[in-house]
Amino acid sequence: MLSVSGLNTHYGRAHILHDLAFEVGRGEVLVLLGRNGAGKSTTLKSLIGLVRPTSGSILFQGQEIACHEPHRIARMGLGYVPEERRIFADLTVTENLEVGRQRPRPGLPPWTPDRLFALFPNLARMRHRPGARMSGGEQQMLAIARTLMGNPRLILLDEPSEGLAPVVVAEVARAIDALKPEGVTILVAEQNLRLAARVADRAVVLERGRVAWTGTMTQLQADEGARRAYLAV
Repeated sequence: MLSVSGLNTHYGRAHILHDLAFEVGRGEVLVLLGRNGAGKSTTLKSLIGLVRPTSGSILFQGQEIACHEPHRIARMGLGYVPEERRIFADLTVTENLEVGRQRPRPGLPPWTPDRLFALFPNLARMRHRPGARMSGGEQQMLAIARTLMGNPRLILLDEPSEGLAPVVVAEVARAIDALKPEGVTILVAEQNLRLAARVADRAVVLERGRVAWTGTMTQLQADEGARRAYLAV
C-alpha cells in the first residue's frame, strides 16, 4: 500500500529525516514509535505533502506522491488525522463529517454518517453539538470520523492518544481494531507503547530521524534492550 525509501526532510537547514525507508502492507496497522523529536510527526507530514521532502520516494499504491500537493494526495485515498485534530469548532458533528466527504472508492464500502455513528456511539448522541463544546477525546473521535468520510485506503494517525484519559485511549484502540476488517490500512505515529501493542501488527522505531529498529510488535515487546535504548524516558 505504501513504500517509503531514501526519504530526507529538512526544516530550513535542519536535517530532520535521514534516508527513511519502510513499507506498510495492505490492511496492516503499522506504528511509528519514538521519543519526542524523533521525527514521527514530520514523517506523516512528509507523506501527506504538508512538508516537502528534500529527496526520496513515496509510493502510494504504486504511484509516486513525493512531489504532490496535499489535496491531490488526499483525493488519491490517503487520509490524515493531525495531532491538533483541527475540527471546525463552529460546525456541528454532522456538519464536520460532511466537510470530509469524498466519493466512494472501488472495493471499499463507503463511509456514511450512520456507519460512523455506529463506530463512535458517543458522536451519535451529540450529532448536533458544535465542535467547540466537545471534550478532547470526543474531538479526537470526530477527527478520525471526519477523515474516514473521505473513504481513505490508508489513514495516517498522528499521536491519537496525546492528552487523552486512559478510558478514551481504550476507545481509540477499539476504533482502530474495528477498522481492520473494513480494509483500511493504518499508519500510527505514537509514543504510547501500550496502545501500540494493542493495535499494531508491526513497529518502526525512529531515533533522531532515522530508522533504529523494525519488526513485529511481538518482537518489540520481547526486546527489552531496544525498548530501553529508543523508547525509555
